[in-house]
Amino acid sequence: MTRPAATSSATRLVLASTSQYRRQLLERLGIRFTVAAPDADESPLPGETAIDLASRLARSKAEIVAHRHRGSLVVGSDQVALFGKEVIGKPGNPERCVEQLRAFSGQRLTFHTAVHVVNSDTGSNEGHIDVTTVHFRKLTHEEIDRYVARERPVNSAGGFKVEALGITLFDRVESQDPTALIGLPLIWLSGALRRAGFCLP
Repeated sequence: MTRPAATSSATRLVLASTSQYRRQLLERLGIRFTVAAPDADESPLPGETAIDLASRLARSKAEIVAHRHRGSLVVGSDQVALFGKEVIGKPGNPERCVEQLRAFSGQRLTFHTAVHVVNSDTGSNEGHIDVTTVHFRKLTHEEIDRYVARERPVNSAGGFKVEALGITLFDRVESQDPTALIGLPLIWLSGALRRAGFCLP
Protein backbone atom coordinates (compact mmCIF):
# COMPACT_ATOMS: atom_id res chain seq x y z
CA MET A 1 0.00 0.00 0.00
CA THR A 2 1.15 3.52 -0.72
CA ARG A 3 1.67 6.05 2.01
CA PRO A 4 -0.42 9.20 2.32
CA ALA A 5 1.16 12.22 0.72
CA ALA A 6 2.26 14.98 3.06
CA THR A 7 -0.54 17.37 3.90
CA SER A 8 -0.74 20.90 5.17
CA SER A 9 -1.81 21.68 8.70
CA ALA A 10 -5.11 22.89 7.20
CA THR A 11 -6.07 19.37 6.10
CA ARG A 12 -9.09 18.15 8.00
CA LEU A 13 -8.98 14.92 9.96
CA VAL A 14 -12.09 12.77 9.78
CA LEU A 15 -12.82 9.65 11.85
CA ALA A 16 -14.93 7.24 9.81
CA SER A 17 -16.68 5.79 12.84
CA THR A 18 -19.48 6.63 15.24
CA SER A 19 -17.94 4.51 18.02
CA GLN A 20 -17.62 6.50 21.23
CA TYR A 21 -14.57 4.41 22.16
CA ARG A 22 -12.69 5.28 18.96
CA ARG A 23 -13.66 8.91 19.29
CA GLN A 24 -12.35 9.02 22.87
CA LEU A 25 -9.11 7.35 21.79
CA LEU A 26 -8.49 9.78 18.93
CA GLU A 27 -9.18 12.69 21.27
CA ARG A 28 -6.07 11.66 23.22
CA LEU A 29 -3.88 12.93 20.38
CA GLY A 30 -5.12 16.51 20.77
CA ILE A 31 -5.92 16.99 17.07
CA ARG A 32 -9.22 18.52 16.02
CA PHE A 33 -11.33 16.11 13.97
CA THR A 34 -14.85 15.44 12.82
CA VAL A 35 -16.82 12.20 12.86
CA ALA A 36 -18.69 10.64 9.95
CA ALA A 37 -20.70 7.42 9.74
CA PRO A 38 -19.23 5.15 7.03
CA ASP A 39 -22.45 3.14 6.41
CA ALA A 40 -20.40 0.17 5.19
CA ASP A 41 -21.71 -3.35 4.64
CA GLU A 42 -19.88 -5.35 7.32
CA SER A 43 -20.91 -8.79 6.08
CA PRO A 44 -17.92 -11.16 5.75
CA LEU A 45 -17.05 -12.62 2.37
CA PRO A 46 -17.06 -16.41 1.88
CA GLY A 47 -13.88 -17.92 3.30
CA GLU A 48 -12.59 -14.55 4.52
CA THR A 49 -10.19 -14.71 7.47
CA ALA A 50 -10.57 -12.49 10.53
CA ILE A 51 -7.49 -10.47 9.57
CA ASP A 52 -8.69 -10.01 5.99
CA LEU A 53 -12.18 -9.03 7.16
CA ALA A 54 -10.92 -6.43 9.63
CA SER A 55 -8.47 -4.99 7.09
CA ARG A 56 -11.03 -4.82 4.29
CA LEU A 57 -13.67 -3.15 6.44
CA ALA A 58 -11.23 -0.59 7.87
CA ARG A 59 -10.18 0.40 4.36
CA SER A 60 -13.74 0.35 3.03
CA LYS A 61 -14.98 2.63 5.81
CA ALA A 62 -12.16 5.12 5.22
CA GLU A 63 -12.71 5.14 1.44
CA ILE A 64 -16.49 5.57 1.72
CA VAL A 65 -16.10 8.62 3.95
CA ALA A 66 -13.19 9.99 1.89
CA HIS A 67 -15.47 10.19 -1.17
CA ARG A 68 -17.77 12.52 0.77
CA HIS A 69 -15.11 14.67 2.48
CA ARG A 70 -12.67 16.32 0.11
CA GLY A 71 -9.54 17.92 1.51
CA SER A 72 -9.44 15.42 4.35
CA LEU A 73 -7.38 12.66 5.84
CA VAL A 74 -9.82 9.91 6.80
CA VAL A 75 -9.24 7.25 9.46
CA GLY A 76 -11.20 3.99 9.26
CA SER A 77 -11.00 1.13 11.73
CA ASP A 78 -12.54 -2.25 12.39
CA GLN A 79 -12.10 -5.02 14.92
CA VAL A 80 -12.82 -8.74 14.68
CA ALA A 81 -12.61 -11.02 17.73
CA LEU A 82 -11.92 -14.74 17.44
CA PHE A 83 -12.55 -17.48 19.98
CA GLY A 84 -10.86 -20.44 18.39
CA LYS A 85 -12.26 -20.19 14.86
CA GLU A 86 -15.52 -18.54 15.90
CA VAL A 87 -16.05 -14.83 15.28
CA ILE A 88 -17.31 -13.20 18.48
CA GLY A 89 -19.54 -10.15 18.34
CA LYS A 90 -21.09 -7.82 20.87
CA PRO A 91 -23.33 -9.76 23.26
CA GLY A 92 -26.19 -7.27 23.01
CA ASN A 93 -27.80 -8.19 26.33
CA PRO A 94 -26.66 -9.19 29.86
CA GLU A 95 -27.68 -12.84 29.46
CA ARG A 96 -25.58 -13.32 26.34
CA CYS A 97 -22.72 -11.42 27.99
CA VAL A 98 -22.70 -13.85 30.92
CA GLU A 99 -22.82 -16.79 28.50
CA GLN A 100 -19.82 -15.49 26.55
CA LEU A 101 -17.71 -14.82 29.63
CA ARG A 102 -18.42 -18.26 31.05
CA ALA A 103 -17.15 -19.77 27.78
CA PHE A 104 -14.02 -17.57 27.89
CA SER A 105 -13.12 -18.48 31.48
CA GLY A 106 -9.57 -19.88 31.53
CA GLN A 107 -9.36 -19.48 27.74
CA ARG A 108 -7.96 -16.92 25.31
CA LEU A 109 -9.61 -14.53 22.90
CA THR A 110 -7.81 -12.94 19.94
CA PHE A 111 -8.66 -9.48 18.61
CA HIS A 112 -7.66 -8.29 15.14
CA THR A 113 -7.84 -4.49 15.09
CA ALA A 114 -7.30 -2.83 11.72
CA VAL A 115 -6.81 0.86 10.95
CA HIS A 116 -6.60 2.50 7.54
CA VAL A 117 -5.80 6.09 6.56
CA VAL A 118 -6.89 7.59 3.22
CA ASN A 119 -6.06 11.00 1.72
CA SER A 120 -9.33 12.02 0.08
CA ASP A 121 -7.65 14.26 -2.50
CA THR A 122 -4.83 12.02 -3.69
CA GLY A 123 -6.32 8.59 -2.91
CA SER A 124 -3.03 7.55 -1.30
CA ASN A 125 -3.46 5.30 1.69
CA GLU A 126 -1.83 2.97 4.19
CA GLY A 127 -3.06 0.46 6.71
CA HIS A 128 -2.06 -1.57 9.73
CA ILE A 129 -3.42 -4.41 11.82
CA ASP A 130 -2.72 -5.17 15.47
CA VAL A 131 -3.25 -8.63 16.93
CA THR A 132 -4.05 -8.73 20.65
CA THR A 133 -4.49 -11.92 22.68
CA VAL A 134 -6.46 -11.74 25.92
CA HIS A 135 -5.91 -14.56 28.44
CA PHE A 136 -8.82 -14.90 30.84
CA ARG A 137 -8.22 -16.19 34.33
CA LYS A 138 -10.53 -18.86 35.73
CA LEU A 139 -13.72 -17.00 36.53
CA THR A 140 -16.42 -18.12 38.93
CA HIS A 141 -20.06 -17.70 38.00
CA GLU A 142 -20.41 -15.23 40.87
CA GLU A 143 -17.54 -13.09 39.54
CA ILE A 144 -19.02 -13.03 36.07
CA ASP A 145 -22.51 -12.17 37.36
CA ARG A 146 -21.13 -9.34 39.52
CA TYR A 147 -19.05 -7.96 36.67
CA VAL A 148 -21.86 -7.93 34.14
CA ALA A 149 -24.32 -6.41 36.62
CA ARG A 150 -21.87 -3.65 37.53
CA GLU A 151 -20.47 -2.71 34.11
CA ARG A 152 -23.12 -3.99 31.66
CA PRO A 153 -20.63 -4.30 28.76
CA VAL A 154 -23.30 -5.48 26.32
CA ASN A 155 -22.06 -3.28 23.47
CA SER A 156 -18.41 -4.32 23.73
CA ALA A 157 -16.96 -7.11 21.62
CA GLY A 158 -16.24 -10.07 23.88
CA GLY A 159 -18.47 -8.75 26.64
CA PHE A 160 -15.93 -6.72 28.63
CA LYS A 161 -14.37 -3.26 28.85
CA VAL A 162 -10.61 -3.51 29.20
CA GLU A 163 -10.37 0.23 29.91
CA ALA A 164 -12.54 -0.20 33.00
CA LEU A 165 -13.40 -3.04 35.43
CA GLY A 166 -12.94 -5.65 32.71
CA ILE A 167 -9.18 -5.55 33.33
CA THR A 168 -9.79 -7.64 36.47
CA LEU A 169 -10.92 -10.61 34.35
CA PHE A 170 -7.51 -11.39 32.84
CA ASP A 171 -4.30 -13.21 33.63
CA ARG A 172 -2.50 -11.23 30.94
CA VAL A 173 -2.91 -9.34 27.67
CA GLU A 174 -0.42 -9.72 24.80
CA SER A 175 -0.28 -6.75 22.44
CA GLN A 176 2.07 -4.28 20.80
CA ASP A 177 -0.36 -1.43 21.46
CA PRO A 178 -2.69 -1.32 24.50
CA THR A 179 -5.10 1.03 22.71
CA ALA A 180 -5.74 -1.52 19.94
CA LEU A 181 -7.88 -3.67 22.20
CA ILE A 182 -10.16 -0.69 22.86
CA GLY A 183 -10.58 -0.21 19.13
CA LEU A 184 -7.94 2.08 17.58
CA PRO A 185 -4.14 1.41 17.56
CA LEU A 186 -2.84 4.87 18.46
CA ILE A 187 0.87 4.05 18.30
CA TRP A 188 0.71 3.19 14.60
CA LEU A 189 -1.87 5.88 13.87
CA SER A 190 0.33 8.57 15.46
CA GLY A 191 3.10 7.65 13.02
CA ALA A 192 0.72 7.70 10.06
CA LEU A 193 -0.54 11.14 11.03
CA ARG A 194 3.01 12.47 11.37
CA ARG A 195 3.84 11.10 7.93
CA ALA A 196 0.77 12.92 6.62
CA GLY A 197 1.98 16.25 8.00
CA PHE A 198 0.26 16.47 11.38
CA CYS A 199 2.36 17.63 14.34
CA LEU A 200 2.52 15.09 17.17
CA PRO A 201 2.98 15.49 20.03
